[in-house]
Amino acid sequence: MSRITSIFPTVLVGLLSFPVDAVAELTDLHLPVIPRTTAEAERITAATQPATDFTKPEQFESNPAGAATVRISDTRNAFSQPSGNISFEKELDFKVGNGLFKKLWVSSPSSTLASDGLGPLFNARSCQRCHLKDGRGHPPADPEDNATSMLMRLSIPGGASPEEIGDYIATQSDPTYGAQIQDFSVAGIQAEAKLQITYTEEAIALSGGEAASLRHPTYELTDLGHGSLHPDVMLSPRVAPQMIGLGLLDAIPAADILAFADPDDVDGDGISGRAQIVMSNEYGVPMLGRFGLKAGKPSVWEQSAGAFSGDIGISTTLHPAGFGDCTEAQTKCRAAPNGNTAEHDDAEIGDVGLELVSFYSSNLGVPARRDIDDPQVLRGKQMFYDTGCISCHTPKHVTHRLDGQPEQSFQLIWPYTDLLLHDMGPGLADNRPEARASGQEWRTPPLWGIGLTETVSGHTFFLHDGRARNLLEAVLWHGGEAETHKQSVVDMPPPDRAALIHFLESL
Repeated sequence: MSRITSIFPTVLVGLLSFPVDAVAELTDLHLPVIPRTTAEAERITAATQPATDFTKPEQFESNPAGAATVRISDTRNAFSQPSGNISFEKELDFKVGNGLFKKLWVSSPSSTLASDGLGPLFNARSCQRCHLKDGRGHPPADPEDNATSMLMRLSIPGGASPEEIGDYIATQSDPTYGAQIQDFSVAGIQAEAKLQITYTEEAIALSGGEAASLRHPTYELTDLGHGSLHPDVMLSPRVAPQMIGLGLLDAIPAADILAFADPDDVDGDGISGRAQIVMSNEYGVPMLGRFGLKAGKPSVWEQSAGAFSGDIGISTTLHPAGFGDCTEAQTKCRAAPNGNTAEHDDAEIGDVGLELVSFYSSNLGVPARRDIDDPQVLRGKQMFYDTGCISCHTPKHVTHRLDGQPEQSFQLIWPYTDLLLHDMGPGLADNRPEARASGQEWRTPPLWGIGLTETVSGHTFFLHDGRARNLLEAVLWHGGEAETHKQSVVDMPPPDRAALIHFLESL
């Protein structure tokens, strides 16, 4: 197993002078891509056409991850199986990566050098502590509960904008508390703060005499350990998302994603999906953002490295500072011992370990669909299409053909996302920009596996901060570009609305 980093120099020479969309089109740099033939492109166009017949399932619909689909499970391990087409040899890499994903890190100095380097500030001691059973995190249940699977991102206006990326909104870390709040710390270091959430309820009248209630969260950071936040600080609460299918999302060609973008709403459908473009820490060039709630990372590798640094305080070759997110104002934190060693590439987890975790994260299998021929599910699928939900939640994609990476190679997949940024209106806004994403924009989340959330995670809290307590509430929070679609759900006959939710539960 090795990290593939071959890049054609002739591509790099011209990359930075290209328009943003052209740059993104050329930057599937981290993947061993075999170009598609004309015949393959024609097959893909036919295979990814939206459904028009809702009397029966589509061909291959039962396998949302293609050959990588895994068996249906009614246990909490439903999201923890390796890709269905993984080889015996690579399954060993998957299991070792799983061990690193679950590893509890300890503070430095320690006799266990392979596990040493936690913090000094952190949100959790392992990846698994946030992504419980590889599923979705949750907000604190009450004021006494901790926020282990939820964090608060921070930034203030200003800073540098990459010249190569248009429409970039410059922000920088809070000068005292950094890029996010860490509510835990090692011995001798003060934790940064505690997250407190209160809710108010809003009644929503639905057609047919039905009703729902939405809870509006208010966030407060208490017990600030290092003085005041910057007066212009912008906060963004984030619940850990589910982990399945990440390698397949990584393998969707950037050009295919860009083909769905319509930033000026030229077709007049009210949907203005925009591509997130970010500077790659690995390659130093603009790349299409795919991962994170605002698509702030371009690959599973970079997403994993960022989480190690920000969430656990574990350094990597991409984020080599042993003190993690400690700022210059946190002098004691910066002076604390760290676990950077030559044996781990002058970091706390070296490239081999990071590759194993990335491989594990890329190969968490997507479970097979359930009840796809159920009449109510088929009716709900028609409601999903007729309401226009597929304008953002694009049902089907075909991944790149990849050399030496068969698990993700040339698969027809059904993630129900366009991976683009959409304005979701003021109700869901965090008012914190990230790269090209405004304070009201979010990346369309994949929907595959969403119906298994309660089975895996033990709850049904949805959206970026877990405010929605069920799928209907999640739909009713949609605004902005999705306002008319949300209103259609409010107005539709109750049996059709129930069928729509039943369809989502089947994914």
